[in-house]
Parts: sequence; structure tokens; C-alpha cells
Amino acid sequence: MNDTGQEFISRSRYHLTEDFLPKIERCVERLTDEQIWWRPNEQSNSIGNLLLHLSGNARQWIVGGVGGAPDARDRDAEFAQRDRIARDDLHSLLKTTLADVDATLAQFNANQLVERRTIQGSDVSVLEAILHVVEHFSMHTGQILMMTKMLTNADLALYEFKNSKAVPNWKTQSTHSE
Repeated sequence: MNDTGQEFISRSRYHLTEDFLPKIERCVERLTDEQIWWRPNEQSNSIGNLLLHLSGNARQWIVGGVGGAPDARDRDAEFAQRDRIARDDLHSLLKTTLADVDATLAQFNANQLVERRTIQGSDVSVLEAILHVVEHFSMHTGQILMMTKMLTNADLALYEFKNSKAVPNWKTQSTHSE
């Protein structure tokens, strides 16, 4: 179990910090504060709300639920936020949260993946908690990508195709124009 568990933790850390975060950063750097807080209708979330939500979710489930840190999350506030928070502040919040998540997972003993935790009122294994955050991050990253494409009418150029092979391009090319 240790090798498999360690690989699961390693790949989870990779996806959160080296896959999803850089893709979100590619989006955020292309958008204005106004675009980050745009919503297609009142029933939909803005990218700003999604960034607050991802930060709250990852901190609650991993830093608190897995790592044992105090949980002070106000989930409803993540979605209720309407006043604009600057993109740099949102970016900093997300990066800090993922650094804390990564540190928590780096210290975690893979032999404890089947231990039970109560997180957000649910009885889950640590493995399930980590999988939840990775899946949740993936889903909302896709929403952020789609909204960014809609708002900018641009290809985000996340991949370059060479000999029919997709080569990740999001870590090597910045579009930040400031």
C-alpha cells in the first residue's frame, strides 16, 4: 500500500500545483478584475467566486480535514461575494492555499490513507478527501478555462501538438502583458 499510496499522493500534489494552478494562472493573467467577477446570470458563479470556493474547499478538506488544522471556512460567503477582490489578491490566496495543501500532503503518511475523517459533515477516508479535492479542482478549472475563452475570445494555447502528441505548454509560456 505504501508505494501505491505514495504515488497517489504524489500525483495528487502534481495535479493541484503543476497542472490545475498554472492553467488557472494562464486564465487570470488574461482577465481584468471586471471579467473575473462577470457572471452570465445570477444563478452562475463568477471566476472570482470559483477561486474563493476552490481555496475554501481545498483548505477545509486537506489542510483542515487531512492535516488537522482548524477549519474556519464560510462556504456560503464564497458564493455570496459580489464586491470585487483584485485578481492579484485572488491569485495570492489560491497560491497560498495550494502551498499549504502541498505541504500538508508532503508530510502525510501514505499508510494512513484509509483512516476516517469527518469533513464538511461527511465521514470519508483520507484517500476520498484527497480525491474529492483533486476532482473538484479539475471540474472548476474546466469552468474557469471555458469562461476565460468566452470572455477573451482567445485560444489559451495550453498544449502544443508535435507528431500527434500533446505537449503541455502552460508552464513555459506566459501571456502576462503588464
